[in-house]
Amino acid sequence: MPQQFTSATYHSICDELAAIDTDFAAVIQAYGYPPMWSRPNTFETLVHIILEQQVSLASALSALNKMRERVQELTPARILLLTDAEFRECYFSRQKTAYSRYLAEAILNGQINLKAFEQMEDHEIRSQLCALKGIGNWTVDVYLMFVLQRADILPLGDLAIVNAIKRLKGLPKETTKQALATIGEQWQPYRTVASMLLWHYYLCVLAAKKKQKPADI
Repeated sequence: MPQQFTSATYHSICDELAAIDTDFAAVIQAYGYPPMWSRPNTFETLVHIILEQQVSLASALSALNKMRERVQELTPARILLLTDAEFRECYFSRQKTAYSRYLAEAILNGQINLKAFEQMEDHEIRSQLCALKGIGNWTVDVYLMFVLQRADILPLGDLAIVNAIKRLKGLPKETTKQALATIGEQWQPYRTVASMLLWHYYLCVLAAKKKQKPADI
């Protein structure tokens, strides 16, 4: 069974990371511990992550909430009853409509079993999910981290993570992902929790910048 983290171990893992990386110690000192972001292991959660691909979190949540209003309970069977027009009314793009349908069909025909994923290795889950159209490594990374609490994922396909490492470490913009991956090796076997610290740092810096911005006249 792959290593996981829990609410009981989360802060102690943050402290462990702070002990080996002074930049993380500074993040915790300045902004406190990061939230332990988590989501339930459901079809709705995976649709939500698909909606978050390459758009703002706010617009993804808006589409998800619109879909919830329409179907009440977001299940594979209910999604497959909707027409293209109904998906559009819920702010789903043509591509994300198709991806949600592929996922629904895969769950209904037994190709994907979310409950079984809880006992499977990360690479097996990645292989099964990436076989579905519209699901790539970023989507799988978020699922493994937020849903299954797998401890050692560093999602370098996530722009916020990439920018947070560069800013925190004072690295030039042109620093490669390979170089960032090498930096991340020191955080093993808790790269997921390191990522939570990086997101926390990124969001806190962003919030501080917004506060400093002068009000529109």
